[in-house]
Amino acid sequence: MVDADDDDDTEDASGNAEPVRPIRALMRGLETLRELNLRNGATVTDVARAVGLPRTTAYRVLETLCVMELAFRDPRDDRYRLTLKVRSLSDGFDDEAWVDGIAKPVVAKLARDMAWPMTISTLHGTSMLARDVPGKDSSTGSNGEIAGIRMPLLTSSSGRVLLAMCGEEQRATLLDILARSERPEDRLARDKSLLNRILAEARSNGWAVYDDPALPELSLALPILARNRFLASLAMRFTRTAMTPDQAVEKYLPFLKRAAVDIGEAFENHQYAAG
Repeated sequence: MVDADDDDDTEDASGNAEPVRPIRALMRGLETLRELNLRNGATVTDVARAVGLPRTTAYRVLETLCVMELAFRDPRDDRYRLTLKVRSLSDGFDDEAWVDGIAKPVVAKLARDMAWPMTISTLHGTSMLARDVPGKDSSTGSNGEIAGIRMPLLTSSSGRVLLAMCGEEQRATLLDILARSERPEDRLARDKSLLNRILAEARSNGWAVYDDPALPELSLALPILARNRFLASLAMRFTRTAMTPDQAVEKYLPFLKRAAVDIGEAFENHQYAAG
């Protein structure tokens, strides 16, 4: 027997397709996601009232989202909140489109005059995803900032720039998740005093350098912004034997800033034309 919700489209006697009956369970799940997105946490009762569901059904929907790791139940106040995995529903679509169509041409022009590889990275869950951009050895590098590779937020210049420049609510959510992580690269999230100083410096400078003495490469990153909204990080990798961080900032930061501004303005113009 086939479930009625899974039936193919049917036709009436005149050959016209009958309206497809919506899948109510899916609609409830999506409406609940939307409601959680509008709130800083919601109880079962909140969701039941907002979506128009019996309390037991709302509970089942919320627990299903938790199983899917799209939401979690916060033991501090018994409210349900979205996880950053919700971003995976759109990650790789909008970002891929604007990076390919808007950012790459700008970076390609800059890369012709730069001696070092560059990477554009966007937030992907609780890490930065390096996007493929043209440049010297753009697919290789020892510090992890390479195309298709995810970089930790706290141990990469791209991640630190994001944390410094993103909104307070997003930053708090990210740091809360990282502080509960057992991964060694997330340990800094539990040292709030040191982390606050690092992010304050990056915010004040408008850029960040990540320097791990154990690695032969360093990275210099700055944000790509559109109407003060963080879009991505633009990073340049360089070797410590070639120059110091101060020398890299003095020589290359003006060019990177110009590229970041050009990308941000092109994105804004694209959004205006599309809207």
